[in-house]
Amino acid sequence: MFASVIFTTYNHPKWLEKTLWGFSAQSYRDFEIIVADDGSGEETRALVESIKSQIDIPIQHLWQKDEGFRKCRIMNKAVVASRGEYLIFTDGDCIPHPDFVKNHVELAAENTLLSGGYFKLPLDVSRAISKQDILNGDSTRPGWLLRHGVPFTPKIAKLFSHPLMGAILDALTITRATWNGHSSSTWKKHIIEANGFDERMQYGGQDREFGERLMNMGIKPRQVRYRCSCVHLDHGRGYARPESISKNRSIRKHTREQGITRTDYGIDSNPQQNATAS
Repeated sequence: MFASVIFTTYNHPKWLEKTLWGFSAQSYRDFEIIVADDGSGEETRALVESIKSQIDIPIQHLWQKDEGFRKCRIMNKAVVASRGEYLIFTDGDCIPHPDFVKNHVELAAENTLLSGGYFKLPLDVSRAISKQDILNGDSTRPGWLLRHGVPFTPKIAKLFSHPLMGAILDALTITRATWNGHSSSTWKKHIIEANGFDERMQYGGQDREFGERLMNMGIKPRQVRYRCSCVHLDHGRGYARPESISKNRSIRKHTREQGITRTDYGIDSNPQQNATAS
């Protein structure tokens, strides 16, 4: 099955580069990468073009003008541009486990969304991880991370991504399966039916609202946080504002209480040609 991996980025080429190298080293190869760029500068464009020439996984780079936090809009453009029947979503500051795509694809099921996990790294380790550490799989190995200064926590078990042990831990976890921006997937047809992401939303819960609409449609959430994991590189969040979070909570509340399945502010609400592709 051909899949599309979609993630956003904004002016953080050092973290984006680590993410791209992570997807270049996947055990499953039948997929494309779509970098959904919310207005980054020339350094990001040059980086993507450089890596395109070095790996055998196809990359689409979709860019829109920087007019503030418009993640949902560029994500919708990426959904439309995607060639896969199955879409996997993560972030441009996450290094995937080498079996990240493989596990998402193998666990895919009809009328189901997968809710994966992540392990957050401290800033010093995030900076220290090299290209070679990523290509040989060390950057997502619990033992290697612990030896390089990551404090121990039981959450690091998410990085084993073992099919049997992961299935047991996913069955035992009390964490509810939700749509998470760092590791989630479902069929493209479901995303189109929901009209994609609600473009009124800025930072704070926009991924959850999208997942809640899918669930209102009858799409079953499946917990795979111990089987479909990545490491999250540390960074600041200057775009997080109380007013946007409050607005997003109001939209989510309406979605839940009214059983909304399709947003009126999604894929079909804006012309797609406003994104440039390379």
